[in-house]
Formats: sequence, structure tokens, C-alpha cells
Amino acid sequence: MFDYETLKVIWWLLLGVLLIGFAIMDGFDLGVGMLLPFIARTDTERRVVINTVGPVWEGNQVWLILGGGAIFAAWPALYAASFSGFYLAMLLVLAALILRPVGFKFRSKMPGLRWRNNWDWALFVGGAVPALVFGVAMGNLLKGVPFSFDSELRATYAFGLFDLLNPFALLCGIVSVAMLVTHGAVYLAIKTDGEVAQRARTISRFAAFAWVLLFSLAGIWLWKGHFGFAITAGAFPSAESDPLAKTAVAQSGAWLANYSLWPATMLAPAVGLAAPLLVAGLAKSRQRLLVFIVSSLGITGVIGSMGVSLFPFLLPSSSHPQSSLTVWDASSSHRTLGIMLVATIIFLPIVLAYTGWVYRVMRGPVTSAYIEANRDTSY
Repeated sequence: MFDYETLKVIWWLLLGVLLIGFAIMDGFDLGVGMLLPFIARTDTERRVVINTVGPVWEGNQVWLILGGGAIFAAWPALYAASFSGFYLAMLLVLAALILRPVGFKFRSKMPGLRWRNNWDWALFVGGAVPALVFGVAMGNLLKGVPFSFDSELRATYAFGLFDLLNPFALLCGIVSVAMLVTHGAVYLAIKTDGEVAQRARTISRFAAFAWVLLFSLAGIWLWKGHFGFAITAGAFPSAESDPLAKTAVAQSGAWLANYSLWPATMLAPAVGLAAPLLVAGLAKSRQRLLVFIVSSLGITGVIGSMGVSLFPFLLPSSSHPQSSLTVWDASSSHRTLGIMLVATIIFLPIVLAYTGWVYRVMRGPVTSAYIEANRDTSY
């Protein structure tokens, strides 16, 4: 159907779509978890908040599985290098994500206040840690991480978990937290009523301003921080995958070069800044679904900015730029990408249709009256 170069670009775009899908769909789950101990003041209110995401969070997390599967199949070298190099960070995320189903299932098993408060904080950790770590990972991609390949493509890593927690990466992590708190608050404004919905609208406004401020600061730091890598020779889009067949160098300002080559890509950071401002402006609006769509566009803009800045790099190496993984030299074979594209064309619409049907069935707010009438069957 397509030549090898085109398939690589298509799969780079599809990877972006899956990451955006995860950030939008599972992002509000994480945001709701982070807000739980603060936005709800009584046990009934907390059950209302939990039941807005309880029936759907598992389906939303499918986007994370799809993203991981796509990396494994389309970019095996990226999968191997990132999951090995970021092993402890991934383990930390996994441990936090495990708290979510446990918290949902166990919280209401006993009526004790201390018991339920402990699980509420477990759900907070299950939302905050992944949001922070995913943002930290994105920050480290922009800085580059120290790793290298030998002649047989065996990787050596010269960093640990604490090396990843550098100031710029932590700033990116806080951007992620602010973004998902905003998204979670916007979702709660749709799915609740009364005081909880009012608090959610207020929080969404302040979190959206924090999102704009932090994202702007990260952009300025990226501009002034001498970050970036550039390929100088040997990267042929249609060539077979071999990361060491190219030469690359660290080059200050390289991450901004793509915006000069393709001015239309400036739309991504513009949306990433404008959307949260619009969310803040519309926080008191009755058009709550519109606010959620705008928030989702903002997330798309932030992740799109990452993709545009890095392209064609997937995992830059700060210590050995030649070992950096790119769209052109880290992909699977032509046949593999083609077969996967056919499977995606068939099954992704099914996933989208099923997801749409689920949300249609589960539409409408969760109220305190509903919780009181279904105390034994709701979370």
C-alpha cells in the first residue's frame, strides 16, 4: 500500500494518536484520582467522585496498552531501550497503577473513616505518580539520556532513576500534573452536580492557569537551555533499521528547527497555550462538554509540540548522539509495518465505536441521591 518511508511516518503519527488518546481518556482518570482527597469533603461526595470513573477507567487504560503494544511492534529498538533504561521509573508507575484497582475495589469494603481515607490517598498516589513520571520522561527525551549501542547493538545505560529527576524534567512532570488535574476537574464538572461540580469548576480554572504558566516556562527553558540534536549524515528514510548507520550531534536550538521548516506546526504549541486559557474562561459556562473538548485539544497541543520538536528523533542519546533512535532507523520491517497498519485500520474503529457506546450508556451525572440509593452496588 505504501513505501517504507511513508509507513514509518504513518506509524510515527499513529504512535502520537495513541499517546494523545491515552492522555485524554486515561488522563481524566488520573486527574480525578489526584483531586479526590481535596474536592470531596464527605464520604458520600467522595463516593460520587469515585463512581464517575469507576465504571470506565479500565477501558480507558486500554489506550496505554495499545501505546505500549504499538511501540513494541513498530519500534522494537525504542521499546527495548526505553523499557530497559527507564526500568525503575516504569516499575514506579506500575506500582502506582496497581493502587488504582485495589483502591476502587477495597475502599467501600469497610465503613471505617481511617480505612476509607487511606484508600483515598492510595487513589491519589495512583493518579499523581503516573502523571508526574510520564511528564518527567518527556522532559528527559527533550534533554536526551546517556546511553549507547555497541557494534552488535547491545545497549549500555549511564543513568539511574535519580538522574532522570533533573530540574527541567521535573518541570515537565509538573506541567503534566497541572494539565491532567485540569482535565480531571473539567470531567468532574460534567459528571457531578451541586457543590462537587462547583468546586471542580473552580479548580479547573486555577489549574488551567498553572498549566499555561508552567508550559510557557518549559518552552522558554527549552528555547534558552541549549537542548537539541541533529542528524548530520547517513539517515536515509527508506533504509533498513540501523541506529549506528548515521552520525548525529548535539545542536543548540535544534528542537525549534522543525517549526521553521513547517510553520503550520506552530499550531501545536499555540493550541497547547490557548486551550487552557479558554478552559479557564469557560469554567463557569454551562457548555461543559465544550470545555472538555477544549481541554482535550490542549492536551493534543502539548503532546503534538513534543512530537514536532523531537522529529525525527524518538530517543536521543546525550552521551553518544550517533546511538540516538529515530523514526528512520528504529522501526520494524516494511512488511511488519504494513500488516500492522491493516490490523489498525480494522480494529481501531471498533475500539472507538465501543468506547463511544460505553460513554453513551454511562452518560449523565453521578449524584449523591444515586449513591444513597445504591450504597451496596456502587463503589
